[in-house]
Amino acid sequence: MESPLKETIPSVSQDDLEIIKATLNESSQAFGELVEKYQARLYNSIAHLFGPRDAEDIVQDAFVKAFQKLSTFRGTSSFYTWLYRIAFNTAVSYQRRHKTTTSLEQKKEKIGDYLPDKHDRPDECLEKKERAEKIQLALHLLNEEHQTILILREYEEMSYETIAEILKIPVGTIRSRLHRARICLKDAINQVLHKDFE
Repeated sequence: MESPLKETIPSVSQDDLEIIKATLNESSQAFGELVEKYQARLYNSIAHLFGPRDAEDIVQDAFVKAFQKLSTFRGTSSFYTWLYRIAFNTAVSYQRRHKTTTSLEQKKEKIGDYLPDKHDRPDECLEKKERAEKIQLALHLLNEEHQTILILREYEEMSYETIAEILKIPVGTIRSRLHRARICLKDAINQVLHKDFE
């Protein structure tokens, strides 16, 4: 399989480029290095967006698809951005197939446990855990569009350009959607807080 990549592509790291070329030259073992390099990061990203319960299956499927589609990688973005887009689309399809109505308690269970910083005092741990849970619950009250854009920007700290590339919408739309999502998140946090006092 002939590599479609040019010799020098600034957006792709030299290490990734060499591994990709080796994989395209029929060395499937080389692809294992990319899996090892990006698996944990991709899992954490997908777990933030879609919950830890489904993240492992989604990530495995994404790597299989990435391997199958590797010859289409043109290097116009970093390998991770390309891989993330595949994982994101895989996750969205997965969620649509398994979509069910969930209660607030089920959503709380889905987001997993908060891991406190080991340097926190016990009261700080509890406070941080409660705050993190409220934000996560509020986040899961938002529609999929708002959840996605907030997580990509706030949790993953991706640039507007990278988010636009992943979601395939203009940067201007990203900015306005993010602004609206932040407003909705504030409303959702108030809703979660109000529920606590009922």
